[in-house]
Amino acid sequence: MIDGDKTSRRDVVKGAATLGAVGLAGCSGNGGDGGDGGDGGDGGDGGDGGGDVTITIGGTSTGSSTQAAGQALARAASQHSDFLNISVQETQGWTANLYAYENGDIPAMGVDNNSLAKALSEEGPFADDPVETLPNQGFLFTSLQIHWVGLESSDVESVSDLREGGYTIYPIQPGFGTRLLTEEILKEAGMWEPNDILNVDTGDIPGAVEEGRVDALCLYGANGVNLSGWCQEVDVRSGGGLNLLEVDDEFRSVIEDHPGAILEEIDPYGYEQEVTAYTDTMTTWSLAGQWAFSPDIPARATEEVCRLAIEHEDTLRESDPTTLEYSPEAMTQTVIPEIDIHAGVANFFEENDVWDDSWSRGDE
Repeated sequence: MIDGDKTSRRDVVKGAATLGAVGLAGCSGNGGDGGDGGDGGDGGDGGDGGGDVTITIGGTSTGSSTQAAGQALARAASQHSDFLNISVQETQGWTANLYAYENGDIPAMGVDNNSLAKALSEEGPFADDPVETLPNQGFLFTSLQIHWVGLESSDVESVSDLREGGYTIYPIQPGFGTRLLTEEILKEAGMWEPNDILNVDTGDIPGAVEEGRVDALCLYGANGVNLSGWCQEVDVRSGGGLNLLEVDDEFRSVIEDHPGAILEEIDPYGYEQEVTAYTDTMTTWSLAGQWAFSPDIPARATEEVCRLAIEHEDTLRESDPTTLEYSPEAMTQTVIPEIDIHAGVANFFEENDVWDDSWSRGDE
């Protein structure tokens, strides 16, 4: 792992968190002289010689924002690329993807900047179980705005109620990058130990809400447009019983002081019900994310992914309405200088005059 000034690293990740959440993509090629391409999949190294290339994205769970964004990329590649194919694989979350990548289970993935920075510095879950191999960085694709809601069937109205404890709370599915960041913030805010933690998959939490087995939970939307798919299901199955929790200055300070989060206070969005009984403000701890890639993926393939994002945003949005408004400048906002940028993405950044000489290019 890379040693360095952790303060400056924290500042970099903090700034990146303003714009998005991380996702990773992996690649295999069919054609050219590649043969079997090892970690890159079938013929990954041969893609540079021509022929079709397939990128397999570790897209986290069904109904997640990463799945939606990955499927949108797959659609754009199908309609607008002469050689690139994209498929999306279900995985256990952004944090879990870094372990899956090292194990060779996925050639690339979706990952958030908080998890990536923790893996780089061997902190958090990576302190006792570090990963030795990190993917090359890609580019920003989403910003997840995580926030509290409570059920009307409980008496939770504010985060101060949760500090007193005795409630059942859902801090998102274990293995998710959103869970890692949320767990860190809740522990710092004194809300973890006094409460019962419900550890279920996102596919199971709508039923738990419908059955009244949880008092408060953390949900998130993407890019200020709509809730993530599983969060929409929670909304529908709550029976109109959700409300945003009131947030005090102490909790705001915890968000502001966390290097992997950004504090946002915005108008509520995405809900089919009124959620403003206790507050009309959605206070979020937002998480930056990017697509990241194995260095075995041909440079031309990741450069093509960048082109699709810039030139075919309308196609992406037809598939995923929460698609980010892409620009070359915005796409760089998740760069962590200590980690290599994939060669194809670096080419794209240079061609669009957004490359910074302090960044490092991955091997082609």
